[in-house]
Amino acid sequence: MFSHFSLSSSSFFPHKAFQASSFLSLIPERSSPRTGVVRIFRACCASDSQPVPDYEPPAGRRSNFSGLKFNELADVKSGKVRLDAWITSRIDGVSRARVESSIKAGLVSVNGRVVSKVSYNVKDGDSIDCTISELQPLSAEPEDIPLDIVYEDDHVLVVNKAAHMVVHPAPGNPTGTLVNGILHHCSLPTVVSVYKEETELYDGEEMLDDEFGEDPKGLSSLTAASIRPGIVHRLDKGTSGLLVVAKNEHAHAHLSQQFKLHTIHRIYISLTCGVPRPVAGRVDVPIGRDPNNRTRMIAAAGQSSVGHARHAASRYKVIEVLAGGASALVEWRLETGRTHQIRAHAKYLGIPLLGDELYGGTQNKALSMLRSKTPPSCHPQLAQIVSKLERPCLHALALGFKHPLTEEILTLSRPPPEDFAKILGALRKIGFQKAA
Repeated sequence: MFSHFSLSSSSFFPHKAFQASSFLSLIPERSSPRTGVVRIFRACCASDSQPVPDYEPPAGRRSNFSGLKFNELADVKSGKVRLDAWITSRIDGVSRARVESSIKAGLVSVNGRVVSKVSYNVKDGDSIDCTISELQPLSAEPEDIPLDIVYEDDHVLVVNKAAHMVVHPAPGNPTGTLVNGILHHCSLPTVVSVYKEETELYDGEEMLDDEFGEDPKGLSSLTAASIRPGIVHRLDKGTSGLLVVAKNEHAHAHLSQQFKLHTIHRIYISLTCGVPRPVAGRVDVPIGRDPNNRTRMIAAAGQSSVGHARHAASRYKVIEVLAGGASALVEWRLETGRTHQIRAHAKYLGIPLLGDELYGGTQNKALSMLRSKTPPSCHPQLAQIVSKLERPCLHALALGFKHPLTEEILTLSRPPPEDFAKILGALRKIGFQKAA
């Protein structure tokens, strides 16, 4: 079905850790009626990125932290240390979100007084008592939804998410989500980790990095009623491709740490309106909420009016110039994971994704650009192509991470789905050339 779609190994993996020379083999790892053929690249060398701190579990590691109690005197010699960060560092394998919910529930006291502020600054000699909260009941119900499972073991699950599928239940999408389907497939740890800010952008591309690091809004931004079991990152509703899910608390904490340190490698491909100039580069422009549209993010360097703009960096490379320069097949590598990052950065570059109505890649814009770059004889065909744009043409092509138990580097890939491949094929028929 994808015979007309191809990418070289170097364009699949532009990062050094993903180059073909880093891999021993490309082996069909498993095949079954449920999962199909899975292609797993096993790295023979480690990533050149910052290594993930060791998470070697001690003998008898807890799989459930509910009700765990401890009391310690804080040893803080210098600098500011947040209460949630300090407790997380003292309980090997517990997720920071779990600690935050425990603080919120009034289960943590400092020097005999209950502290409900996760950003409380721990001082040297503070006596800290903590009880880890019970797991909250799931707000998502299991549903028998077909899933394309790319990789699975007792610790992690990698799914090839279909376009138009929301990752987790949220206002407007209480059922039919990826989480609902995964809960039917297997049990997952319950992790309370949703920010109120994100509920307005519930189908965002990636969960904000703050979930695994510093929360600029403090505890007040947590919404305990919303629960994402096992989810450590997200994809847009309209984005297809690979997403990793943790199947236990240790895996969740380990993967969360990798996301925090930006050592998880993610490669995306997109079809754009126009061709970026230069054809390869790095976009280092903060992203914040658009003050004129609360459902949209905006990349705006130096604009103080943008709500909570935060550092965001993306690398891009044109793989093919399509339809005489009216479109391009572009590869993206994320250095950060902001909500709608690729879509906002693409708009900033003046090349919104084909089919991205929210960020300017409308059918009218796509048709106008295509007509301006092609002879009149192609125009009827162009209208047919554009009419098939039902989502942003963005696909999470490859995902690489360190296995939370074995520490083996796993790198997996999946080609884009049929709708993406058909539009790409139609644009190629009009004309294409490989980028220099």
